[in-house]
Amino acid sequence: MKAAIFEKFGQPLEIRTLPDPTPHADGVVIQVMANGICRSDWHGWMGHDSDVHLPHVPGHELAGIVVAVGKDVRRWAEGDRVTLPFACGCGHCEQCLSGNQQVCDNYFQPGFTAWGSFAEYVAIRYADTNLVRLPDSLDFIEAASLGCRFITSFRAVAVQGRVAPGEWVVVHGCGGIGLSAVMIASAMGAQVIGVDINDDALKLAHTLGAAVTLNAREEAQLIEAIKTITGGGAQVSMDALGSNETCRNSLMSLRKRGRHVQVGVMADADKETPIPMGWVMFNEIELIGSHGMQAHAYAPMLDMITTGKLQPGKMISKTVSLEESFEVLQSMGESPPTGVVVIDRF
Repeated sequence: MKAAIFEKFGQPLEIRTLPDPTPHADGVVIQVMANGICRSDWHGWMGHDSDVHLPHVPGHELAGIVVAVGKDVRRWAEGDRVTLPFACGCGHCEQCLSGNQQVCDNYFQPGFTAWGSFAEYVAIRYADTNLVRLPDSLDFIEAASLGCRFITSFRAVAVQGRVAPGEWVVVHGCGGIGLSAVMIASAMGAQVIGVDINDDALKLAHTLGAAVTLNAREEAQLIEAIKTITGGGAQVSMDALGSNETCRNSLMSLRKRGRHVQVGVMADADKETPIPMGWVMFNEIELIGSHGMQAHAYAPMLDMITTGKLQPGKMISKTVSLEESFEVLQSMGESPPTGVVVIDRF
């Protein structure tokens, strides 16, 4: 198969011909029809994730067609159109048996614990637990855009954040996760404030449903501005980037008894984040983590997509070839592209 691979962290990827994968007994092989390029891929490429071992093929936001099936798989067959969460459960640990495959004790993550989908084919473990059947109306490119960012945001907003109609929601960081959160929270009837330092990202956030957008670099008193707009602070605030600055800004954006949802990955210099716990305690602030979404929980989101209430395709800024993905991946650290970029040519 044709695939992109790297042998050193932070060094350029190379296109190579590698052996086609074969399915594990409990897994499948998927022909990758489309694959999103995510900031999490950048973290793995930079060596911020201890699950990545060299040499490595990145990629975890995929959609495609099942082309080979392991002997123990019961629910899937060749030709099925599928996608899957980036955090896959084993199906038999304590977490999986409670329905929380997104925090599986024996988790499988394509592009991290195993070679991923910057390739023509990818092998996926635990297929019966993790594959999601695609509606016929959902094409592969739009399905790939769900892969990590949109599903993560859906659960963060709807389940972990418990966003209700009429509430104020502040999204700090309008990359793929943040823009997804803006769209989802708006569709659920919330009043959304999008915060970023990129005016193009803020314009897209407004298009996707943000009632207000703020440039954090131009707003000298960001927290005061948010509290003025919201009448005392938001009910829910989300760090969708993952930095000490955005995490603290998210916390301080809240009114009493507000809910902070941490979705952005805290890594490298921001891995150990100082939290004003006295302020959290006195104001009864909830600190909530959110990591992915279970395959069995996709139905409400897919229903909103097929009925047009959610339109993740609006976030796709462009499609690229596998070769063109290198430049996009490299840009994720300092100047990520606006919206979602999807590989659709292998």
